[in-house]
Amino acid sequence: MAVNLTELSLPQLEGLKGQLEQEIEFLTSSIGQLKIAQTKYVEAKDSLGVLNKDNEGKELLVPLTSSMYVPGTLSDVEHVLVDVGTGYYVEKNVEETREFFKRKIDFLTKQIEKIQPALQEKHAMKQAVIEVMNMKIQQLHSQQTSQAVTAKA
Repeated sequence: MAVNLTELSLPQLEGLKGQLEQEIEFLTSSIGQLKIAQTKYVEAKDSLGVLNKDNEGKELLVPLTSSMYVPGTLSDVEHVLVDVGTGYYVEKNVEETREFFKRKIDFLTKQIEKIQPALQEKHAMKQAVIEVMNMKIQQLHSQQTSQAVTAKA
């Protein structure tokens, strides 16, 4: 059931505007979270470049937390443990890992591309609601002005 915005009252339009603002905020937040996850996968995929024969046996810092590291030695440059979600880790070779990260990045990109049009549509709807609200406010203002002039006469 399509509703013409001009048929709604100012309070109804205000409510609709608030609802659209919440939906816009939610979609914007969702895209932001997807982009953060995507960036992590891109960084992880790029980090695989370190795993080559030239770096085997070299010392490196192993993160225990985001601000604490311990020294380590790179002993296996052909296999890694990959976090596949919910606390599960799978051993993969470097090429399998690269493909895994590529699939994850592609999946997240598609999700972002699905949400973008909905976000743009919500922005357009909100703008239309604001325009109708402004028009109705102008009409009310004009009516009040003409009534004031009529009352003085």
